[in-house]
Amino acid sequence: MTDLSVVIPAYNEETNVAATLDSVFETVRRLGMEYEIVVVNDGSTDRTGDAVRQAAQRIPNLRLVEHYPNRGYGGALKAGFAAARGDLVALFPADGQFRFDEIDLFLAMIAEADLVCGYRAERRDNLVRRLNGWGWNSVVRLLFGRLCRDVDCGFKLFRRQVLERVAMESDGAMIDTEILAGARAWGFRVAEVPVTHLPRVAGKATGASPVVILNAFRDLLGFRLRLRRQLLQARSQG
Repeated sequence: MTDLSVVIPAYNEETNVAATLDSVFETVRRLGMEYEIVVVNDGSTDRTGDAVRQAAQRIPNLRLVEHYPNRGYGGALKAGFAAARGDLVALFPADGQFRFDEIDLFLAMIAEADLVCGYRAERRDNLVRRLNGWGWNSVVRLLFGRLCRDVDCGFKLFRRQVLERVAMESDGAMIDTEILAGARAWGFRVAEVPVTHLPRVAGKATGASPVVILNAFRDLLGFRLRLRRQLLQARSQG
């Protein structure tokens, strides 16, 4: 079993993924942990997959998972989590907007938690994305209570038990809420740490498209009903 798996979902991140992988490798080498890096190329239409294959020639323990067509953010995360073999599993984006060397903060907290969520101390997105984020977090809190400060922050650290216990069905942007609400419902301990958020310097974000947002709200309502049924069933069996 590997100490740490780093799962990196990537969609059309040809211009960012190599630098992201170099930064991850530099940090895990410093940590001295047994590690693996799992990149999920989620049906990219650019040369993201080629960039990862080139990086694998210089970075040990780097694996590439690819699927076509694009399955969405949730589909990419599920594929990455299924491939990961670590006792601890870090989720980290390929877009260059976070610093992986801040994993030290997460590792310090995981000793007393099962799931550590990053939150963007100063969000460096445009106004539309910040408003979308505020609205989404408000609706999530209304339906599920407080899960964490920044539900959709792409930097998280899990104990393997969380990913094995929480059922994940969403293929879209709702998967972060699905994981956090499921973890809270099953009594896992959740901690939070502030992380640096950097402006995107290359590539294009896709999470703010109207289709993605509408699908996420639809999935959110369906998940609330599904989670309630799961908990009732578990209590009746217990």
